[in-house]
Amino acid sequence: MIVPSADLRALRRSTPAAALMAAVLVLSGCAGSSLDQSGGTQPSATVKIGLLVPLSGVYAPLGEDMGNGFKLYLDQHGGKLGGRTAEVVSADEGEGPQTGVPAAQKLVTQDQAAVVVGVVNSATALGLRDFFHESKKPLLVANAGANDITGARKSEYVWRTSFANGKVSAALGSAVAKEAKGGVYLIAADYAAGREMVAGFRKTFEAAGGKVAGEKYTPFGKTQDFQPFLSAIRGSGAKAVYSFYAGAEAVSFVKQYQQFGLAGGTPLYGTGFLTEGGVLDAQGEAAVGVKTSLHYSTELDTPRNKEFVAAYRKAYDEAPTVYAVQAYDAAAVLDKAIAGAPGGGGAELVKALGGVGPVDSPRGQWSFDADHDAQQKYYLREVRSSGGTVVNAVLSELS
Repeated sequence: MIVPSADLRALRRSTPAAALMAAVLVLSGCAGSSLDQSGGTQPSATVKIGLLVPLSGVYAPLGEDMGNGFKLYLDQHGGKLGGRTAEVVSADEGEGPQTGVPAAQKLVTQDQAAVVVGVVNSATALGLRDFFHESKKPLLVANAGANDITGARKSEYVWRTSFANGKVSAALGSAVAKEAKGGVYLIAADYAAGREMVAGFRKTFEAAGGKVAGEKYTPFGKTQDFQPFLSAIRGSGAKAVYSFYAGAEAVSFVKQYQQFGLAGGTPLYGTGFLTEGGVLDAQGEAAVGVKTSLHYSTELDTPRNKEFVAAYRKAYDEAPTVYAVQAYDAAAVLDKAIAGAPGGGGAELVKALGGVGPVDSPRGQWSFDADHDAQQKYYLREVRSSGGTVVNAVLSELS
């Protein structure tokens, strides 16, 4: 789960998420049956997909990006998945499990979706695990990052096309240990994702010989003035900083880091959500020089990504984000799995998901691992000024 603050919506230009979902439904048509819900062997001409993303609340911008990515894939494939017309039924995840869990249950029990895609909030994903496991319906998580989703609480019916918090941060640890010329200060928002991100980074950082100069967790969703924490960083003598923030907190932290005078002599590192999408737009030149790890950047220099970025810009008049790519890839995975599951039952779809093989993605080729998590490349990115805008330039792949 990557949790933006309440005013994240002000950080980017966007169309209403509810209008976007309406467009998805128009695209998919009005066919009324899901993928052979009777359990027979004759495939239906349609497949009903539940799209569970935030349409309201603080996560709505992420939900919009995910809806855009999913819709773009459908647009590019004639509105079909696995050769069948995709009927998309959307539901509002809201801000957490209180709204997200019943919304997902309705998609399965009342709307008769064959599979559900989406989920921003990790607490929602974990709260849905038993329901999907017992219902024997696949849940394809396209964002929520809690380690336990594909770890301690994994299920054969839960798959993830996004990331695990500990993995995306662990990818950066050894690189920082090599680059930093002294101790590194660790700072993050004080909630589950922040602590998992720091733990993943610290494990590989220390294994590579890195030394921690200090560690601090700031009150989540409440910290606007970072000056006391920046003073502590300066007083620690740290030669670099690793941080995890997202949404409006990421904007405030990066801007104040630069204003406090640390950016010039104390390199700032973080997981990619620190400088992603509308957050980077709001940070502007203050973010130049920040290095991050993530499994996607618009600046990946591959034919597949260039094609995707051009198509996304044409469709939505803005650059894609990692959230859009994760949902786009969820549609690509379903395209393969549905084609390989003529009977359409949950167990058959799960077996087909296990056989989708490598996914040719804008992020680079990836596949599911044994725990149903995305086994993928992570990239070392650096914010650079380019053509009047700031972008996450790709420096290298991270081992």
